[in-house]
Amino acid sequence: MARRVVFSPEARDDLFALYRYIAERGAPNAAMAYVDRLETRCTGLAEFPEQGRLREDIRPGLRLLGFERRTMIAFHITPTMVVIDRLMHGGQDLSPPLED
Repeated sequence: MARRVVFSPEARDDLFALYRYIAERGAPNAAMAYVDRLETRCTGLAEFPEQGRLREDIRPGLRLLGFERRTMIAFHITPTMVVIDRLMHGGQDLSPPLED
């Protein structure tokens, strides 16, 4: 059974920040396409949520999944949902924004 995919407020902020970063560098169409692909990848976790690497060392239940070699999708699974916790770009430090 498919789970519902939910973006945390922080993940929504991350998505907007990624869009803004790309768009401000003169590529608003590329920014929209990138964000669309990223959202599609995230919503695809509804069918197959147990993807990515389980990172219990950072936070219990946390999974990390790379996207297009530039962005890391951080999420956790509940019985009914896939919660997208953060969307981190490049070399962002994973620990502080993902710890409890």
